[in-house]
Amino acid sequence: MSIDTIEAPQVEQDEETTTLTPAITFDQLGLSAEVLRAVEDAGYKVPTPIQGDAIPLVLKGRDVMGLAQTGTGKTAAFTLPIVNQLIGGPRRTRALVLTPTRELCVQVEESVHKYARHSQLNVVSVYGGVPLEPQQKKLRAGVDIVVATPGRLIDHLERQNVVFDDLEVLVLDEADRMLDMGFAPQINRIVADVPKYRQTLLFSATMPPEVEALARKYLRKPIVVQVGRRSSAASTVSHAVYPVPRERKSSLLARLLKEAKLDSVLVFTRTKHGADRVVRHLEREHIQATAMHADKTQPQRTKALQDFKDGRVRVLVATDIAQRGLDISGITHVVNYDVPQQAEDYVHRIGRTGRAAKEGDAFTFMAPDEIAMVKSIERVIGQPIPRISVAGFDFGTVAAD
Repeated sequence: MSIDTIEAPQVEQDEETTTLTPAITFDQLGLSAEVLRAVEDAGYKVPTPIQGDAIPLVLKGRDVMGLAQTGTGKTAAFTLPIVNQLIGGPRRTRALVLTPTRELCVQVEESVHKYARHSQLNVVSVYGGVPLEPQQKKLRAGVDIVVATPGRLIDHLERQNVVFDDLEVLVLDEADRMLDMGFAPQINRIVADVPKYRQTLLFSATMPPEVEALARKYLRKPIVVQVGRRSSAASTVSHAVYPVPRERKSSLLARLLKEAKLDSVLVFTRTKHGADRVVRHLEREHIQATAMHADKTQPQRTKALQDFKDGRVRVLVATDIAQRGLDISGITHVVNYDVPQQAEDYVHRIGRTGRAAKEGDAFTFMAPDEIAMVKSIERVIGQPIPRISVAGFDFGTVAAD
C-alpha cells in the first residue's frame, strides 16, 4: 500500500479572526449548491485545514487517512463530501460511518442532518443502550447513511435489518479509539459485509502501529492528510500540573473552582466511582456538577451532556467515555483529576478545550505515585509542563482545609 502525505497548513489567528494559509473558501472545494447553502446556514465561513485538504480528495473518490486532534473540524471533513456525493442518487444505504461511542454516533448523525438539510437524504444512528426496535424500523424503511457503533450494528446485521450491497463509502471514525476499546473483531466482521470495491476514509487522532495496520488492510493507495504533529497537543491549550496528595484532590478542585475563573469545566477521573465521589464533594461545596460514565443509562448520559452544554451545570465529571468525539463548544478548562495511564490519552482529553483556535487550559492533578506518568506525557507532547504549587496542597506543605 502506497501512502502519500499532505501536511495541512496551520491556522493563523489574531484577536478577532481565524484564517487559513493559503486562504480558501468552501465554494472553492467543489461542493454542490445544496451543500454550500447548508454550510452557509451553519454560519461557517472558511474551511479548517483538514477540511480544505480532505474534502477535494474525498470528492475525487480517493481513500483518505485524516490525522488530526479533536476540535479541528474533521467530522465535517468527511460528512460534507459524503452528503455531496449521495445527493440525487437512489434510496439505498450507500454510506456507513463507524464510531467508537454512542455520543459520537449521535454527533455525527447531527452533522449529517445539518449538511443534508437541502437534500432528500436521510440518516439513522445505530447504537446500544436504547431499544433496538425503533432503529430496526428505520433501517428496514430504507436510509442513505448509517452511523453506528460496531456492536449494535452487528446486532442489526445478524437480524438482516440492513444490507450493504450498494455501499459506496465506509468511514472509520476515531479509529485509534475503536481499537483501544477492543473493536477490531467487530470491525473485521462488518467490513466483511461491505463491497470490496468502495471508498474508505479513516480518521484518527493518533497513528499507532495498530491503526497503520488497519489502514494497510482496508484502504487502497490512501492519501494521508495530517494536521500538526502526530500525537501533538493542540497549540491553543495552556498546560499546568498541580502536585497534590491523592486524598487532597477533591479539596483542591473545589478551591480552584471557587477562586479561579473556571466557567465550563470538564473533569476526568479514572473510575466511575471516582467520578461520582467528586460530584458529591463538589455538591457539598455548593458547586453545580454532574457525572457521566458507563454506569449511567443512555438517557442519563444524554441529560448530563445537555445540562453541561446549556450551562445548567458548570462542571461535568467524566471517565474517558467523554475524552473523544463529543462536540462541546466553550469548554474553558479540562482537569485531569487522575493522570491518564496512557500518555496518548492526555492528548485526547485536553483536546476537549482549545477547540477551533480558541484558547483553553488543561490542569493535571499529580499525586506522588503519578510523577512518572506525567513525565511520560511530557515526552509524548514534546514539552515540559509547568508545575504550580498551591500552599497547603503541595507535597511539601502542610495539608490544611
